[in-house]
Amino acid sequence: MAFELEHDWQAHLATPRARVGERAKTHLLILLCIAWIFLGLVGHEPWKPDEAQTISIIKNMSEGESLLTPIAAGQQTIEYPPLYYWSATGSANLLSAILPLHDAARVVNSLWMTITLLMVGMLGRELWGVGIGRQITFIFIASIGLIASSHLLMPQVASLAGLSMALYALALAKRRPLRASALLGTGIGISFLATGPASALIVFATMLFLPILFGQWRSKSFVIVCILSLLAASPWLAIWPWLLINNEPAQFSAWWQKVIHGSATINHLYTLRTVLWFSWPALPIAAWGAWRYRAVFLNKPKMQLLLVFFAVSFIIIGFAFERREIHALPLLLPLAALAGGSIETLKRGAAGALDWFGLLLFGILGSLIWLGWFAMLTGKPGKIAERMQFLAATQEAHLNLLTLAAALTVTIIWLFVVANSKRSNRGALTNWAVGITMAWGLLMTLWLPWIDNARSYKHVMLQLNEAMPAHYSCINSFGVGAAQTALLDYYTGLAIKPQGAVHNSNPSCDLYLVQEDSNRPSKTPGSNWQLLWTGNRALDRRESFHLFLRNAGEASGEDEASKRL
Repeated sequence: MAFELEHDWQAHLATPRARVGERAKTHLLILLCIAWIFLGLVGHEPWKPDEAQTISIIKNMSEGESLLTPIAAGQQTIEYPPLYYWSATGSANLLSAILPLHDAARVVNSLWMTITLLMVGMLGRELWGVGIGRQITFIFIASIGLIASSHLLMPQVASLAGLSMALYALALAKRRPLRASALLGTGIGISFLATGPASALIVFATMLFLPILFGQWRSKSFVIVCILSLLAASPWLAIWPWLLINNEPAQFSAWWQKVIHGSATINHLYTLRTVLWFSWPALPIAAWGAWRYRAVFLNKPKMQLLLVFFAVSFIIIGFAFERREIHALPLLLPLAALAGGSIETLKRGAAGALDWFGLLLFGILGSLIWLGWFAMLTGKPGKIAERMQFLAATQEAHLNLLTLAAALTVTIIWLFVVANSKRSNRGALTNWAVGITMAWGLLMTLWLPWIDNARSYKHVMLQLNEAMPAHYSCINSFGVGAAQTALLDYYTGLAIKPQGAVHNSNPSCDLYLVQEDSNRPSKTPGSNWQLLWTGNRALDRRESFHLFLRNAGEASGEDEASKRL
C-alpha cells in the first residue's frame, strides 16, 4: 500500500526553483491565496438563504443562550451540531469591538479554510510527490463552486476542513501510522460536530470499503490506524451527544430522528448536475486523469483511495442532505487531488485551450467589473450605468480608497502573472487560480456595496421595526420564510407566531405579519385587520411584507367566541 515516496512531510509544497523570477512568482501566488481566503469575509450583511439561520444561532450563543442546542429563530429542532457555531461565536466575541457581529463571526472561515488548503496541499504531496501539492491546492481554489461557498457563514466550511484532514490522513496511513491516526480521528470528529453523522459516515465508509474492495489496504498497520483513529475520535463523537441527552433529551431525540430519516428526497441527480459546473476546471482534468491511468486505476492505492472517497461521498450526500449546492463541497477533494496529479499528462493542445479559455474568461470578467464600477461612479457609459443602477437597486456610488487599492492590487498581480507565465500545463492551472481570485477580489471590493444592497434584508427589517406600534402583545405571522424569520430575529429581536392559514390568528396577538409572493394570490388576514405597513427589498419584485393591526374591539370579540367554542 506504500506510495513509494521518501520525503519529509514538513517540506515545502513546491518544487525547487532555480530562478529568482520563479521564486517571486510563487510568493505572489501565496499572497493571492491569502487574498482568496480573506476577500469577501467582511463588509456585507448576512445573505439569504445560507447565512440567515446561522447568524441567528450565533446571536443567541453570543448572548449565552442555546450553547448545546443550536436552533435559529423559527426552527423547532437542531439542524447541525454546534462546532461551527461555537467557533464563529468565539470569533464574534473576540472581534466584536471592531467589526459587526456577522462580519466578526465570518472571520472564523479563514481558520477553517486555511486548515483545508493545508490538508489539500499535503494530500497532493503524499499522493503524487514533491511539487504537486501546490498544483492541487491551486486547482482546488480555482473550482468555481468553492469560492463563494467558503466565504459564507455555513457549517459545511468546517466539515470540509475535517474531511480534508481525514482524506490526507488515509493517504498518510502507511507511511506515518501514528500521525495518520491522530489526524484521521480529529478529521472524523470535526466533520461530525460540524454537519452531523452523515459527514463522519463518509470517512467511516471509506475506511470500511478500502480493505473490502482492494487487497493493498488489507494490512495489520491499516487496522491499527483505524482502531487508533476511532479512539482519537471518540471524545468528539461522544461528549456533545452525552451533554445533549442529559440536558435536552427531547431535542436529542428530535435531532436523531432527523438524522436517521435523512433527506426527504433522493438527490443524486441534482448532485451530479451540480458537480458538472461546481467543480470546473477540476472535473474535466480529473476525468482525463481517470482515462489516462485507466490501465492501473484500480491497482494503485492512491487511485483506490480517491475513487472510494468520491463514490462514498456522492452516495451519502444524495441520501443524507437536502438539495443545496454547498453539500457538494466534499466531492471537490478527490477531484482536485486526481486533477492535480494528472495535469502534466494533459495534451499540450488541451492544456493550451484550458489556459486561453481561463485567460479570456477572467480577463472579460475583470474588465466588465471595472467598467461597471466606473459607470456607477461617473454615469458613463450611460446605458451601462443605467443597468448597474437597476441591478444594484440604488443610484448611490461608492468610492473607498482602501477597497480601490485592494482591487488595483489583485488586478496588477493577475496581469503580472499572466504576462510572465510560461505556456505550460502547470501554468494553465496557475492562471486559473489567479484569475478566479482576481475576479472574486474585484467583486468583493468594487461591487460589494451594490451586491449587498440588492441581497440584504437589513433595510426592510429595520423599516418593519420602526413601523411597530409602541404597545402590542404579540405578532401572528403567515408565509414568513425560515430565513426571513431568522433575519427578523437578528436585526430586530422580534418574535413571531406562525399560523397554519392566513385567516387563523392567535386571539391574544394584535399584530399580523404576512409575507406575500407575487406568483401567488394576495392574502390578507381578514376585514378585522387594517394595513399598518408594507415593504420589500429594493430589488425584490416578487417578495413583500405586510404588517396588519387588529381593529379596536376585535380581539375581545374573538376571545369571547373562542371561549364559547
